Amino acid sequence: MKEVGIDITGQRPTKLTWDAAKDSDAIITMGCGDACPVLPGKRYEDWKLEDPAGKGVESVRPIRDDIKGRIEKLLADLIPAD
Repeated sequence: MKEVGIDITGQRPTKLTWDAAKDSDAIITMGCGDACPVLPGKRYEDWKLEDPAGKGVESVRPIRDDIKGRIEKLLADLIPAD
């Protein structure tokens, strides 16, 4: 991530809380199943991603780029063009 200008030093995955879900327009999960809060009227997507744990940078780059593409598409869907 650092090579594309994003510092994630000190960041760790966190569980989705009810408060965070309530305040969100879209909820993206990565396999949390029944443990994730489900609120009516929210947009839900479960992104199946390869786990980057223990992989070298060459193997992680395609995962990072896949996530970037998904985020760009999500933002385009959520933020209408003028």
